[in-house]
Amino acid sequence: MASIKLKLKNKEYANGKFPIVLQIIKNRKVKIISLGFFCKPQTWDSKEGLFKGNFNNANILNTKLEKIRLKARLILLEFEEEDINFTLEEFENKFRTTSNESLSVFEYWKEIIAEMESTGRFGNADVNKDTKRSLQKFNGSDQLSFSQITVYYLEKYEVFLRTNGGTNGGIGVKMRAIRALYNSAIRRGFVKKSRYPFVNYKISKLKSSPIKRALPIDFIRKIESLEGLKSNRLTNARNYFLFSFYTRGMNFTDMALLKWSDISENRIFYKRNKTNVNFNIKILPPIQEILDYYQANGNLTNYIFPILYREDYDPKQIQNRKKKMLKEYNKDLKHIAILCGINKSFTSYAARHSFANCLVQNGTSIDVVSQSMGHSSVLVTKAYVKDLGSIILDDACEILLK
Repeated sequence: MASIKLKLKNKEYANGKFPIVLQIIKNRKVKIISLGFFCKPQTWDSKEGLFKGNFNNANILNTKLEKIRLKARLILLEFEEEDINFTLEEFENKFRTTSNESLSVFEYWKEIIAEMESTGRFGNADVNKDTKRSLQKFNGSDQLSFSQITVYYLEKYEVFLRTNGGTNGGIGVKMRAIRALYNSAIRRGFVKKSRYPFVNYKISKLKSSPIKRALPIDFIRKIESLEGLKSNRLTNARNYFLFSFYTRGMNFTDMALLKWSDISENRIFYKRNKTNVNFNIKILPPIQEILDYYQANGNLTNYIFPILYREDYDPKQIQNRKKKMLKEYNKDLKHIAILCGINKSFTSYAARHSFANCLVQNGTSIDVVSQSMGHSSVLVTKAYVKDLGSIILDDACEILLK
């Protein structure tokens, strides 16, 4: 059990007045919370925990103190209803935050984004920034409380996104960001579980069929055969794509951070940034050819590829640099497609999908493909090779006639 009390603290300030505080006691531990009110002992009613009638504006100030007392009692009641064995710090956190009814979603979001950036999770921070801007545009103002985020509100937001060209995939990303924010507010005791709108609003309905990103092996051969490219950017784009393909779909971030010290005994050792899975990859001849090129034409850092030009970037600078270079890389891949006569656009991620599909089409078991890509489950791998195309399926069926 916990108890609360408004009291005059036994500490005189320079102006001769004493601070009025909220005292909470739980398990014989005491927490004192300053309230910003002051008076002298002769104007304070210690029994009632209020100003005496002889204090200037006593009625108005006592109304404010009663609201503070009520707020504290409601917080205790909420913890009791949610069966939360709270700490005194958690009580203070919740007390100093605006009430559940009026806690600003956007102000709280700013705090969460700042936490993400301070811990180097810049990708998550960018997704949340984008979603926050989008929701503010839909909301029409910065005034939004968690209690206003209902199933109806989310459905109207979904309609807004679709009206502006949103797809299931993009809408799902934004809804998951809002859900994570809401869960965070519940976890920190700022919002009641009973208000949770995602019990009835199902994000799972927004699943969409994956875009066919994989390139067939003959397209890979066309990219390999490109020679005498007129610009370093196009040469880099070709090399990055092929390096990713032959290193089991290494993504752009891991390529950017790859160093010469990660190579030993004809193998590449690295940890995938996204999943923290360790990789140990044999250097095949196409990989060695690309490494030889950058050994002769690389920058003056320990990085293999000329994506990061300095080694003293801070995490934010690394993130900004990677975003800029990835944008250039994907733009250059469109030019590569034209030069190769490939009649479909593709991005850097196509290398990873192509690797998986080419192995499966050549008869490699899905279990081996899954392990080679560092997937946590075969189900993840199946999403990469879900749609192999009617021609491949026709060829598979013709095996029955042989």
